[in-house]
Amino acid sequence: MPQLPRRALIAAALAAPSLSGARAQGQGGVVRVAVSAPRGIGAADPHLASAHPDRMLASWVHGALVRFRPGSTSPAEIEPDLAEAWEHSADRRDWLFRLRPGVAFHRGFGPVTAEDVVFSLRKAANPATSAHAGDFAGLEEVSAPDASTVRLRWRVAPPAPLGPLTNYAGGFILSRRAMEAGGAEAGMVGFGPFAVAEHQPGQFMRLAANQAYFRGRPQLEQILYRFVGSPAVADLAFQANEVDIIEGQGDPAWIARLRAAGATVDVIEPAELSQLHLNVTRAPLDDVRVRRAIGLAVDRAALARWRGDVARAARGVLPAGTLGFVETGLPAVDPEGARRLLAEAGFPDGITLRSIHTSNTGMLGAIQVVQAQLRRAGITLEVQVVDHLSYHAMIRQDLSPVVHYSAARFPVADVMLTQFFHGRSIVGMPGAVTNFSHCRVADDAIEAARGATDGAAQMAHWAEAQRRIAAAHCAVPLVESLGVWARRARFDYGFAFRGAMATGPLLTERSRFA
Repeated sequence: MPQLPRRALIAAALAAPSLSGARAQGQGGVVRVAVSAPRGIGAADPHLASAHPDRMLASWVHGALVRFRPGSTSPAEIEPDLAEAWEHSADRRDWLFRLRPGVAFHRGFGPVTAEDVVFSLRKAANPATSAHAGDFAGLEEVSAPDASTVRLRWRVAPPAPLGPLTNYAGGFILSRRAMEAGGAEAGMVGFGPFAVAEHQPGQFMRLAANQAYFRGRPQLEQILYRFVGSPAVADLAFQANEVDIIEGQGDPAWIARLRAAGATVDVIEPAELSQLHLNVTRAPLDDVRVRRAIGLAVDRAALARWRGDVARAARGVLPAGTLGFVETGLPAVDPEGARRLLAEAGFPDGITLRSIHTSNTGMLGAIQVVQAQLRRAGITLEVQVVDHLSYHAMIRQDLSPVVHYSAARFPVADVMLTQFFHGRSIVGMPGAVTNFSHCRVADDAIEAARGATDGAAQMAHWAEAQRRIAAAHCAVPLVESLGVWARRARFDYGFAFRGAMATGPLLTERSRFA
């Protein structure tokens, strides 16, 4: 059977309408971004987005009351977005936001009003319509005194009250008219610098500059957002000059190769903490000795070395650098100690566990290293590999006793503790988020921290929660991985790209080809 030439294979993998002239080469006004997402966007509604291809799209299309400064993930650098000014009570429970005038939604859906903000925040706080409702658990009331003013009242002020209102997760503002009109892409109507102009599900999305963007007309004319089958396909396309921005593979040799070829490689925060979440209600994982054995079998330092300079060994059940983080004394690797624990638990011949796993190359390589480490302790981990969207769906249906999950969240302890370790967030239950382990040993400490008005007391409650979770071995922390993205040297984001809460590049009105 004759083989297609390499360039034809790349073109087939990147099926999309042709671009002529300079634009086809990624010059001038069109930037081409490729992500590994074989089935395309998983959630058109940003309040339901969890995978970073969806979060990236939301960051280009939507805005929020406030935003992280482009290139930053620091809560200290939150700045105005739709809200041009705000004030709050001394106890930080009552907030008043004054909206910027003249901001309009895409596609002729009219001005952005306080009613749109009220609609969006109520939707984000509703577990039936949002994957991020936990971030708004303390929201008592949101109202619109007039068309340009929004009032919020919290039962208890969140640790970082502006955090849930940023351009991330549940903070995005949607058009009430568009959502009520319905349609598969109603959630893609925003007021950000780029608007969705064309969508071929599973293939590509074309975004056009929002000529009326309140910060100024974008310098890019279009974004061509392409969905490919794997990072390897994206890498080949980048080498062939078919795309301009791709996600990196976190391999030091890959980074060196691209830099040697003249590309710019950005290593960015926030770090994603990867953990093995162990379902404490499923045998044999319902025995803490088995869970401890898994922790002893894992060599996180070796896993970090395997990942290279873009990873560091985990130090606790939260990413280091999170407000409220404490080291929880993770055990050193001890395969023989793990075997002894398994024997004490009644498994002298070892155990076999099952995990549903994403085909994402970076995560798949990591779990294969972990498999080998576990095997030395008599633990066989059978991995069922599925595409990334199916993986997200299946683990949320509680189908995997062991879940390898990598996540970055708003860098305040309450967020990750609530989403991954509070009983209210257990998968398969109302209000479910990402508590795959069914852990609930720290619920009262998490809630006490949320209600604390004294900073030292809040820190103490967070520390107690982390110690309990670690002692129960609900999860086995592995490594913290920094994001890696490659771009053409001539492409300028318009800011120093040190990080992005979407864990992928933010494209703004300042992004351009130099």
